[in-house]
Amino acid sequence: MFSHHEPSLPRTQAARTELPARAGLGLKTGHFLEVLGSIPDLGFFEVHAENYMVAGGPFHHFLGLIREQYPLSLHGVGLSIGGEGPLDTGHLQRLAELIERYQPQSFSEHLAWSSHGPVFLNDLLPLAYDTPTLNRVCAHIDQVQNTLKRPMLLENPATYLAFRDSTLDETDFISEVIRRSGCGLLLDVNNVYVSCVNHQRDPLAYLDALPLHAVGEIHMAGFAEDCDNLGDRLLIDDHGAPVDQAVWRLYRQVLARIGPVPTLIERDNQVPAFDVLLAEAQQAEALLRQAEGAP
Repeated sequence: MFSHHEPSLPRTQAARTELPARAGLGLKTGHFLEVLGSIPDLGFFEVHAENYMVAGGPFHHFLGLIREQYPLSLHGVGLSIGGEGPLDTGHLQRLAELIERYQPQSFSEHLAWSSHGPVFLNDLLPLAYDTPTLNRVCAHIDQVQNTLKRPMLLENPATYLAFRDSTLDETDFISEVIRRSGCGLLLDVNNVYVSCVNHQRDPLAYLDALPLHAVGEIHMAGFAEDCDNLGDRLLIDDHGAPVDQAVWRLYRQVLARIGPVPTLIERDNQVPAFDVLLAEAQQAEALLRQAEGAP
């Protein structure tokens, strides 16, 4: 079914990350001063790469100070790994310069597309899971990893529709991308739950079909809830609420399978006070400590 393809980076690097197996938070500009004033006990901070693709300014000033105190995870949202066209080499070069500047312990991107020709759509859109898409995604990841000179982590998507012409299950597609490209997996547990509810799948079966040995980082976030036009439950990955109890339960199942892994609490909308986010990170931290004896 699949064409032969050898990864440009050794496959043994797939799940490597230099982040500690602790809980971290997404770094928000409104929290810069509080973080620097209190130096909270956190494993790491994560930032969106695109917010720092400028030469200077206050964002870089504060990120530089915080980087002196904490490990850093860099998360991209604009490479359009699944896009039909070639990667934006200018964007990729800016990303390479950012990584050279901050030397993050981890870099990740999404299994999605967000551009078409010269148009950037500011969204993470789903892919058809077929052989041409598989070949294209692997080629793009090879280009990214060779340019950055490091393995990346690929995040599983939150989806709301499926393509009729897909010939592969999502988990098979992700598994083959990781096998062929040598990248690792950023396991977004909220995305697993959201997608499985939306497509009426079993989240545990989905997890067990993934290459969990390749997980280098975990994301946890909240969702919004609606109904589709048939009245069925529809979950939206909006990062605007606390992590749902169902997602915490799924997270415990993940840790039971693979042991402690660096875990990020994400909040991008309706961002609360820093202490609220810190409490969620501490909840993840407690579960990570409990999982230290897991496989």
